[in-house]
Amino acid sequence: MAYIQGFLSRISDLLLCRWTFRHCCQKCYESSCCQSSEDEVEILGPFPAQTPPWLMASRSSDKDGDSVHTASEVPLTPRTNSPDRRCSSSDTSKSTYSLTRRISSLESRRPSSPLIDIKPIEFGVLSAKKEPIQPSVLRRTYTPDDYFRKFEPQLYSLDSDSDDVDFLTDEEILSKYQLGMLHFSTQYDLLHNHLTVRVIEARDLPPPISHDGSRQDMAHSNPYVKICLLPDQKNSKQTGVKRKTQKPVFEERYTFEIPFLEAQRRTLLLTVVDFDKFSRHCVIGKVSVPLCEVDLVKGGHWWKALIPSSQNEVELGELLLSLNYLPSAGRLNVDVIRAKQLLQTDVSQGSDPFVKIQLVHGLKLVKTKKTSFLRGTIDPFYNESFSFKVPQEELENASLVFTVFGHNMKSSNDFIGRIVIGQYSSGPSESNHWRRMLNTHRTAVEQWHSLRSRAECDRVSPASLEVT
Repeated sequence: MAYIQGFLSRISDLLLCRWTFRHCCQKCYESSCCQSSEDEVEILGPFPAQTPPWLMASRSSDKDGDSVHTASEVPLTPRTNSPDRRCSSSDTSKSTYSLTRRISSLESRRPSSPLIDIKPIEFGVLSAKKEPIQPSVLRRTYTPDDYFRKFEPQLYSLDSDSDDVDFLTDEEILSKYQLGMLHFSTQYDLLHNHLTVRVIEARDLPPPISHDGSRQDMAHSNPYVKICLLPDQKNSKQTGVKRKTQKPVFEERYTFEIPFLEAQRRTLLLTVVDFDKFSRHCVIGKVSVPLCEVDLVKGGHWWKALIPSSQNEVELGELLLSLNYLPSAGRLNVDVIRAKQLLQTDVSQGSDPFVKIQLVHGLKLVKTKKTSFLRGTIDPFYNESFSFKVPQEELENASLVFTVFGHNMKSSNDFIGRIVIGQYSSGPSESNHWRRMLNTHRTAVEQWHSLRSRAECDRVSPASLEVT
């Protein structure tokens, strides 16, 4: 009997727990925090959605079930240990089955969360017609002529002077161009940090060529050699002129003050030039040696075949000038500072250069002045000043003609080069110097100028035609 009472007591406790769980589930379902009303529909996404059919069916079944349960259910009272709490096993099994069915019914009617199918969001330009936006590619339309402009005819010419001679031996170069050979040596002095270049001799030079027919001796050349370290062509050296020979012997040494590491990045350029007193000097050939390919400290000497140069004529030299205008005094001050690498006009002594300065107002020569001449040099230092009376209202119509001559005691002076600065400038560099002087009154403005030929100045500057 005691065993049966204990078993019934455990069953009673179990039923009480399940009833409490059922009651809590029912209260939670009926509360507003868990049950969504008709006005509260969970919407996932930025667009409104209709109420799913399963949600409408669930609500109708919930309402019907609630009305039935309310009318038929009788609230259960907790059982105590009194004699009235005993019941039969059939009543207990019915109550357990009813509670299990109610719980399963609640779980089947409440899904975890509604899933709403939403279309993906599209981003684009708001317009009546949706069109995909793609980046536009600018394409150039080509004509048949554009393709032919890309070709460089000199690359396909058999007579091109730009042939690659790196793979040819000196004998092959000599037989191909027949310009002769040059003997020279190099050595670097680490103690004094300078490079020594020795020009020894040349042989088998070609006969001279005269384009204008002014050359008198067409059988012999008057060669000399110009030396520079590329890419710097301004600070060059020049040997003396050897008269009437195709096998000149120079035996001259020249030094370049340059650090060792910088010297290894330079290229030694030796240019053999034919001197012509009555015309511009003609380039015979050249030799270029990258100094990184030779042992500068140990030194060495080489025979190298001359190759053609793209520069058929040598430069005439450069002139350093300073201009200054004083508006209050109406004075135009000119300083002739120096010149360098002037064209050699004398075979034996080099040159005796001087500079003539001529003031031209409009197309009328007004005043002429000149520097002193320096003997036996192609790199003269003058440092001479000149002053011209030019009123401010006449300044814009003024031109200065600078002409470099080689002094000659026996005949007329030898023309070397010329430039024109002012209203009728002979080039962009001269115009820039004059403009800078006009914009900076009372301040000296210095600038280097490359000398030009007489014919070139006469062609572009009317002021050059008014002077001699």
